[in-house]
Amino acid sequence: MTTIALLAAARLCAAHAGDVSIAPTELKAIGTVDARFQSYNIEMVEVTGGRFWKPYPKTTRAFDQRDRYSTRPPVDLANARLRRLAAALSPAYLRVSGTWANATFLADTDRAPDTPPPGFDSVLSRQQWRGVIDFARAVDAKIVTSFAISPGSRGTDGVWKTDQAQRLIDTTRSLGGHIAAAEFMNEPTLAATNGAPLRYDAATYGRDFKIFREWIQRAAPETLVVGPGSVGDVPSPSGSGITTRDLLAASGPGVDRFSYHHYNTISPRCGGRDDPALALSGQWLARTDATLATYRALRDAFEPDKPIWLTETADAACGGNRWDATFLDTFRYLDQLGRLARAGVQVVMHNTFAASDYGLLDEGTFRPRPNYWAALLWHRLMGTIVLDAGAPAVPGLHLYAHCHPDRQGAVSVLAINASRRESGVLTLSRPAERYTLHAARLQDAIVQLNGEMLALTADDKLPRLDARATVAGAIRLAPATITFLVVPDAANPACR
Repeated sequence: MTTIALLAAARLCAAHAGDVSIAPTELKAIGTVDARFQSYNIEMVEVTGGRFWKPYPKTTRAFDQRDRYSTRPPVDLANARLRRLAAALSPAYLRVSGTWANATFLADTDRAPDTPPPGFDSVLSRQQWRGVIDFARAVDAKIVTSFAISPGSRGTDGVWKTDQAQRLIDTTRSLGGHIAAAEFMNEPTLAATNGAPLRYDAATYGRDFKIFREWIQRAAPETLVVGPGSVGDVPSPSGSGITTRDLLAASGPGVDRFSYHHYNTISPRCGGRDDPALALSGQWLARTDATLATYRALRDAFEPDKPIWLTETADAACGGNRWDATFLDTFRYLDQLGRLARAGVQVVMHNTFAASDYGLLDEGTFRPRPNYWAALLWHRLMGTIVLDAGAPAVPGLHLYAHCHPDRQGAVSVLAINASRRESGVLTLSRPAERYTLHAARLQDAIVQLNGEMLALTADDKLPRLDARATVAGAIRLAPATITFLVVPDAANPACR
C-alpha cells in the first residue's frame, strides 16, 4: 500500500474505534433512584446569616487565605426568583446543615438575640426557621437537617442533651412543617474543627449517637435517621483524625439511610492548588467512584442493605474552586450524577444551591450558573429508572441512560465528551431529540444550548429548552460538549 493509503486506512480505523452504538430499545434496567435523587443544600449559616466562604474576587487572580470568609445577611428565602428556580428542580430534598449547624442555638423567639449563649457560635430564630419551612413547602422540598452538638448543647458532665433538638422538632411542628430526615451532626470525622468539644473522639460520638437515636425514635419516629455523614476517609489533603469505621463501631447500627460527603478536592481557601487542566481527566472524574467504594464497604460492614445518600458534594470543599461557577465544572457535576445513579446511590445533595462559588445560582443575583442549567436538563430528561448504557472504550466519552421521567417507553441518553481535542461519534438506532450544552470557553459562566445562550427571560422566567431533531444513525459529539439525547419511540420495556 502507498503511504497515503496507509494513512487513510489508519484514520478510518481510528474513526471506527471511536464509534459507539446504542440500541435504546434493548437497554436493560439496572436499578432505580429516589424521586428526589437530585437535591441540594442551603447551609445553616445562610439561614442565620454569618461568616461563610467568600466568593473569589472578580478583578484579580490573587487570593489571600487569611481573607477566605465574608459576613452575609440571612438569605431571602421568600425571593421569587430563588423559589421559582428551586421549584423547577422539585421534588427534592433541602438539607439545612453544614459545619455551622453544629454550634447553632435555636431561640424560641421570632427575633434572634444579639449574641449566642455560651457554648454556641450563632443563633437561629423562630422566624428564620419559619422561612425554611415556608420555602420548602413552596418549592416541594423535604427538609433534612442536623442538630447542635457544641459545648452549649451538653450538661456539666459533657454528655449531649436533647433539649435543643427537641425544640427544633417542636418548633417545626408548631409551624406546620416536617423534618423528613436528620443526621445527628455534620461531619463527625472532622469533629475537632466542626464545633465539637475538645478531645471529641469516636467513643464520645458513639455514646452521643445512642442517646440521639433513642430520643428521635421516641420524639419523631416519622423522621428518617441518616448518618454518619462522614468525609475524609479517602486519603486527601483534608484527611480526618476520626475514622468512620471507628464511629460506626462505637455507635452500633441504627440508621435508616447511610450518608457520606464527597468533594473532589479542597479550594484555595483551604490550601488547595489544583490545575483546571485536570478537571476533564478520567482520574478527576473517577474520584467520585473511589469515595463511594470506601463508604459502600463501610455500609456493607456496619449497616448492610441500607440505602446510600450523598448528603453533601461539590467539586471543591471550602466554597469551591475558581472554575466551579463555570461550564468546566458541569462535566463533573453531570458525570457524578450519572455515575452515582448507575451505582445505586439514592440521593445526591449538591452544596450549595446559592452560596459561594460552588452554588448552582449566583449568591448575589440568584441567576443560574452553568450547573443549574445542567441540573434542569437532568431533572426534565433523566427519570428514576436507570438503564445500562455500557462503558464505551473511548477515552473521554462517558455514557449514561435512564428512562424518560414523563414519556412512556422513551429513553434518555447522556453523552459527555470530556475530550478537548477529539470528536466522538455515537450511533443511535432510532431518531432522537438532541440537547447539546457547550460554551465558547470552558471557563465561561455563560453556557449555550444547541447554539442559543441560556438565560432567564425578560420577565424573569425560565427560557424554553428546545431540542433539535436528529435522524437515526451517527451523531457527532464535538470536543468538550455535553449532549442529552431523548429517544421518544424507543419502546423500551423497562420504561413502560
